[in-house]
Amino acid sequence: MKLLLIAVLITLASLHTLAQTYNDKYDGMNIDQALANKRLLKAYINCVLDAGKCTPEGKELKGNISDALQSGCVKCTGPQRAGIRKVIAHLINHEERYWNQLVDKYDPKRLYSHKYENELKAIKG
Repeated sequence: MKLLLIAVLITLASLHTLAQTYNDKYDGMNIDQALANKRLLKAYINCVLDAGKCTPEGKELKGNISDALQSGCVKCTGPQRAGIRKVIAHLINHEERYWNQLVDKYDPKRLYSHKYENELKAIKG
């Protein structure tokens, strides 16, 4: 009986962990404005590359990049998923140097980035 109770508790804890999402505090952030402003975009890129200071939203992003990349963004909210797709499409299509720097840091073996490149290259984000 104790074993069954432990198994149920472990299962419930696992389901709770799977259901969690990243902090949605910055879901309303204007992605288009950040992408259109080269200085602002460079500041965010420098933040996540550990080459510059981070704003609170930059720190949040930086803290979740590896997990989101490896998990296919399973913990992302809808707005986060849409925003990430927009940002990646923009970087792939318009800021290839930044995209390559980010891939070198967060996916040096190119295990995940090819999926995004193939999927988002045609989107003019």
